[in-house]
Amino acid sequence: MQKILITGGLGQVGSYLVDRFHENNEVVVVDNHSSTTREIVPANVEVLKMDIQDDVSDLVKSSDILIHTAAQISVARSMQEPLFDARNNVMGTLNLLEAARDADLERFVYFSSAAVYGNPVEVPITEDHPQDPLSPYGASKLSGEKYCLMYNRAYGLPTTCIRPFNIYSPRQDPSNPYSGVISKFMERVRNSQDPMVFGDGEQTRDFISVHDIVDMVELVIEREGAVGEVFNAATGKSTTINELANIVIDLFGKDVEIEHKQPMAGDIKHSVADISKARELGFRPKVELKQGLEEFLNL
Repeated sequence: MQKILITGGLGQVGSYLVDRFHENNEVVVVDNHSSTTREIVPANVEVLKMDIQDDVSDLVKSSDILIHTAAQISVARSMQEPLFDARNNVMGTLNLLEAARDADLERFVYFSSAAVYGNPVEVPITEDHPQDPLSPYGASKLSGEKYCLMYNRAYGLPTTCIRPFNIYSPRQDPSNPYSGVISKFMERVRNSQDPMVFGDGEQTRDFISVHDIVDMVELVIEREGAVGEVFNAATGKSTTINELANIVIDLFGKDVEIEHKQPMAGDIKHSVADISKARELGFRPKVELKQGLEEFLNL
């Protein structure tokens, strides 16, 4: 049994990580309750209401594995408040890394973002693709990555960075203006409203189920080859926004139609990951998009 510290363990991804790991491990959650997706956690999980900028030294030193999902995740807020974004995503991450420097961790898993790439110059996007973030959020996530990789090189800390593309799960909050297009479509179609698509709907995205993300985390913890590396976390399959909307309409069987709106300024046209590197590690995404979306029907 290992002691696993999960930052942001009440959030969308963190909560699924808690579900996966708590049965066979001692799981401790650090969360400041700023973007909680659920209040109830398994009875054997300790939840500490703390911020990642607090003194976490003792917690980190007593852990075997640290999975760092806590972050300021709003691109829009990062544009309005770059300092707030940096304090959370850069200084918060650096605070954890510094606590881990003298600890005996087996793995430090850092959640980055595909936002580090900015506007793709070629697709599919490999990990070596130019990294030119378009927002303070993307820049702060990239900075956290660079610190993680440096701590591996300079101090021997076993860090691994993963760059998720478009994660989805029923624990996304559709009322949140920053939530993903999937939860927005689900909410509207469930209520017999037309799903709204900005532009022609031929934009492509790489949607990955949170369950596949959790599989990848398990993999990078187990594999020594993951240390000091960065991996795209995606399916490698592109889906147009129109295709996504039609899948959602079919799932609910509603008599609604796609409503096209003016394109959003700065919207990236095509984004799909090359997951060859993750595949070499043994990663195999298992959840097909339609299958993953069926989980939303049970809400």
